[in-house]
Amino acid sequence: ILGNEEDAEKHFGIHPEGLDVHKHGSEVKAEAFLSVCKQMMKKFPKAKKVITTLRGSISASHNTWAGVLYDGEKMYETRQYQITDIVDRVGGGDSFMGGLIYGLLQYPDDDQNALDFAVAASCLKHTIKGDANLVTVDEVAKLMGGDASGRVAR
Repeated sequence: ILGNEEDAEKHFGIHPEGLDVHKHGSEVKAEAFLSVCKQMMKKFPKAKKVITTLRGSISASHNTWAGVLYDGEKMYETRQYQITDIVDRVGGGDSFMGGLIYGLLQYPDDDQNALDFAVAASCLKHTIKGDANLVTVDEVAKLMGGDASGRVAR
């Protein structure tokens, strides 16, 4: 199951415990979403994983970006990226899902790596105009490895 806290709230009446994203939208913490993940698993007992993106809205052009994955036993979380010069948010969720599908296929026994790939791919998409994510696997891997310099690699 993939969705954010707003999806869980609007469609299923599930809220993160101890967090009002409308009042604290720039202070999104991964641990607050464990309750959402557990509630979703309870509602959908055949689900194997619950995944959500974590967007902190500081301004229209500056967001924090991270993700969590809960497998029913353990909650995985990514580092939090600071996206300070957003070009286009359109396609951010799609690029996350595409990156997650790729990551789960590429790293079938490593949910952390799959989630890290999805968040890094989507983070990079925020710097590209239009709906399509035009980055390469190597560029995503570079960001996953900690290189956020933005320097051109030739």
